[in-house]
Amino acid sequence: QVQLVESGGGLVQPGGSLRLSCAASGSIFSINRMGWDRQAPGKQRELVARITSGGSTNYADSVKGRFTISGDNAKNTTYLQMNSLKFEDTAVYYCYGNVRTVGLWALRDYWGQGTQVTVSS
Repeated sequence: QVQLVESGGGLVQPGGSLRLSCAASGSIFSINRMGWDRQAPGKQRELVARITSGGSTNYADSVKGRFTISGDNAKNTTYLQMNSLKFEDTAVYYCYGNVRTVGLWALRDYWGQGTQVTVSS
């Protein structure tokens, strides 16, 4: 089994910054890709950012230039640095991992339980 645990969420004022962390643990053989999704109340869940084990990244247009995703392969951890936060960034942020587990060949998708980010004055 694989677990993804997020940390770093909280309340921040507009224009402020937060750094989210996500650590994957369990019977992990390798991780192909990690990242972050978010879901605001009453809205669909959306992709925020992704990073591959090779360091390739992609972002939603709404966060480009403000958010930066990074990763530490040795620690099975990804980070999301969020700068210049806006009201519309308020959401539950979920960690994502595309993982190959010990004893299985196929890659599978996993999500954490989420961490709340609230941008408010």
